[in-house]
Amino acid sequence: MPNKLDAIDHNILRALQQDGRLTNVELADKVGLSPSPCLRRVKRLEAEGIIRGYRAIVDRAATGLGLTVLTEIKVGRHTRKNADALQEALEGVPEIVSCHMVSGAPDFIAEIVVPDLAAYEQLLSNVLLNLPMVQDIRSNFSLRPVKTDGPLPVPS
Repeated sequence: MPNKLDAIDHNILRALQQDGRLTNVELADKVGLSPSPCLRRVKRLEAEGIIRGYRAIVDRAATGLGLTVLTEIKVGRHTRKNADALQEALEGVPEIVSCHMVSGAPDFIAEIVVPDLAAYEQLLSNVLLNLPMVQDIRSNFSLRPVKTDGPLPVPS
């Protein structure tokens, strides 16, 4: 379990979620520290896995990925082995940008991003439906995004 985070750590996390390209000097100024202690805190947050990485948030439509599908997947013959095998298979599908094991009717909900309906049909037919542990798949097509890539609600 990570060390207890204090208010300055929370401020650092909020600032970096807003702009991961802040320089250490800019970040230190925003959180009220001098640069050296700020850098030490950021390095500690990274080492503890609280900050897992940095990346660009890419516009889906601008890169030709115009279709988002929320896909409900049900495991056949509920065993730990089948659930683990399906989880491993889903982790290996690049079009799946987010996936959760859930309670309720489906066992997994996967967020899939593809160029269009034809690409989703190919993925569904050639990959997802060929997984032997899949019993049922239901697809929900996103009409438009309402909120995506939101920052975590780090406590104040």
